[in-house]
Amino acid sequence: MKYTQLGRTGLKVSRLVLGTMNFGPQTDEADSHTIMDAALDAGINFFDTANVYGWGENKGRTETIIGNWFAKGGERRDKVVLATKVYGNMALDDETAWPNHDKLSALNIRRAVDASLKRLQTDYIDLYQFHHIDRSTPFEEIWQAIDTLVQQGKILYAGSSNFPGYKIAQANEIAARRGGTIGLVSEQCLYNLAERRAEMEVIPAAQDYGLGVIPWSPLHGGLLGGIIKKEVQGGRRATGRAADTLKDPAARAQIQAYEDLVDKHGLEPGEVALAWLLTRPGVTGPIVGPRTAEQLESAIRASELELSEELLAGLDEIFPGTGPSPEAFAW
Repeated sequence: MKYTQLGRTGLKVSRLVLGTMNFGPQTDEADSHTIMDAALDAGINFFDTANVYGWGENKGRTETIIGNWFAKGGERRDKVVLATKVYGNMALDDETAWPNHDKLSALNIRRAVDASLKRLQTDYIDLYQFHHIDRSTPFEEIWQAIDTLVQQGKILYAGSSNFPGYKIAQANEIAARRGGTIGLVSEQCLYNLAERRAEMEVIPAAQDYGLGVIPWSPLHGGLLGGIIKKEVQGGRRATGRAADTLKDPAARAQIQAYEDLVDKHGLEPGEVALAWLLTRPGVTGPIVGPRTAEQLESAIRASELELSEELLAGLDEIFPGTGPSPEAFAW
């Protein structure tokens, strides 16, 4: 496994990030533990989760599964760079969140981090991420809360997720003015071959401010994982975002062209999509969310894959990027 620094920090992380969103809803605890053991054995040391994972009546379940895995010992916690998130409310789906039990107020951050630590069975979180922007809470308040948690030893670094470029800039400029606050060190964003809008402003902002970029949904909900071929062979059918996209004839033709190009080079679509992200400037590593050990093995193969210049050029032809800001929308 290859490693890199997380943004401008001294923290060394694997170039694949183990996403745990399926742990609980789709993968039971025993299989989740098997996958985490396999990831660690393969050298993946960067694990990502969120307080709301588990969803519905089981919010927090994913963190609990990870905590039970840590409790098995064997230096599991010491070897893992642990990232979780705060923002969403933890009320059941049919309940209304109590005031101050969601978003990024200092009160909710304090409450949420303690609850995550308890579920995760650890006394610190390496990377605490804001799952979304909070338009109601000023960054001065957010950084005051984060500074307190750092001083208490409950978290080490703060990161963002789903932030636009201007919010990355705003957050870090306010952190700089406060002094003594390192600010955001990473941004977790939607970024893949089929969704390249992050290249316009989010990734340039992250690079300018020294944030590592952690793409989520690298296969775009399965769209880039050979979905058409699987349908033809009678395998798993597209659902969610992938199914909606394939209803558009032009989009379906684009995905078909992608699968044909990858097949021409004798490669697997999902592995190429992951390998492509690893070639992109500013990317620390994509989040892979395996439901099975076999899917994890495929992701590990992708991390060692070298894409030819011919293939990279072909991918750009099929999935052209938006271009940088402001050139993408100005003269």
